[in-house]
Amino acid sequence: MNYRRMIVWQKAMQLIDMTYDVVWRLPSEELYALSSQMRRAVVSIASNIAEGTGRGTDKDLRHFMTIARGSATELETQFLICLRLHYMTAEEIRPCMLLLDEIRRMLTILSIRGKA
Repeated sequence: MNYRRMIVWQKAMQLIDMTYDVVWRLPSEELYALSSQMRRAVVSIASNIAEGTGRGTDKDLRHFMTIARGSATELETQFLICLRLHYMTAEEIRPCMLLLDEIRRMLTILSIRGKA
């Protein structure tokens, strides 16, 4: 199975671009804190999708999709923190949150069913 052909991985890569585009708006004091955490979380989503498909078993696929879903939930929380701290507006994070929700739904299905 080629992870690069998976729609969920492609969407996760798009989310990486979108997240990196908005984290530059964070204050400089967040460079090694919130900004770094957000970049790691969003990269973790795509990375775990790739690793899960590369492992070759349904059990591993489901496990890594669950980890990717956890990273997606972590990223969502970090966006909400940005909103709460007035680092970003709801309109600024809305496209990321919509795509994140779509990715998380896809990961939920894969973590239950397996077989990408």
